Amino acid sequence: MAGGSHGLLARAYFRVRPFIPQTIRWSLRRIRIPGIIRRHSTVWPIDNTASEKPPGWVGWPHRKQFALVFTHDVESKTGLSKVRDLAKLEIAHEFRSSFNFIPEGPYQDPARLRQWLDENGFEVGVHDLNHDGHLYESRESFSRKATTINRYLGNWGAVGFRSGFMLRQLDWLHDLNVLYDTSTFDTDPFEPQPEGSHTIFPFYVKPPAGHKGPGYIELSYTLPQDSTLFILLQEKTPAIWKRKLDWIAQHGGLALVNIHPDYIDFSGTGNSADCYPASLLREFMEYIRSRHHGTYWNPRARDLAAWFRTQFPPDHSEDSRGPDRPHPPQDP
Repeated sequence: MAGGSHGLLARAYFRVRPFIPQTIRWSLRRIRIPGIIRRHSTVWPIDNTASEKPPGWVGWPHRKQFALVFTHDVESKTGLSKVRDLAKLEIAHEFRSSFNFIPEGPYQDPARLRQWLDENGFEVGVHDLNHDGHLYESRESFSRKATTINRYLGNWGAVGFRSGFMLRQLDWLHDLNVLYDTSTFDTDPFEPQPEGSHTIFPFYVKPPAGHKGPGYIELSYTLPQDSTLFILLQEKTPAIWKRKLDWIAQHGGLALVNIHPDYIDFSGTGNSADCYPASLLREFMEYIRSRHHGTYWNPRARDLAAWFRTQFPPDHSEDSRGPDRPHPPQDP
């Protein structure tokens, strides 16, 4: 199950990362793509073992076939400037989503923007603390940072969290006052911790023995990140999104996607090395509404997690870590 610590190589990378230009970082990652795809071709973008329903599963609210959740990590001042454009695009297609902000990163707390999002029916979550890759370097340092993260959660009225770079220690996250976490994925061999949750359904993470907290709901992202598709793999269409969405809908799971406003070009000037045209998002949203009209439930992440907790109370949860399934081969 996803939750192990990232290795020494990854830790070393995050120490030198600030000194490597972004274009070089993407180029270096692309060198490894053919090998990663070859080793994981049977489990990415679709891991067929992930479709198994949780014990006692009764389906989604309102008899919907599947759930659809949009989430957004805002990672730079540039991304911050595009939040309203992305939110308005979703409003035009009758979607709502969750925007995750970095509390102490490259920009100041966007208080007015958070208020605007709230007034327009969106959710605000916390994205890491500093987004520097060092959140989980030690248990002691994480505990200290958790106190600060909890302060932001309370001040922002947020109940959701996602770690930077999808790094995670699921047991440590019990230090946070959250309803849910979204730092995992069903399958994604391109991440520093490539172990997947192997499920397209939410699951409950029980606290360890002696911990007084209630536990939290884990929501894995199940559609590839936009940065993976359009920046790393340089896809020119949302075809992979469409294919995976159709598969999730067929199996009645959760289609959760993480889209970064940082990488979207709303100007219409065309694709670039570190941006992709907003037309790809429009095409995908229009596909959802036409191909799956009336069959999906589109809650905010917090609403889905709250619903799941009522359906699967902690005392009745048989599985605290998701399904026990074989892991795909890992990228060294």
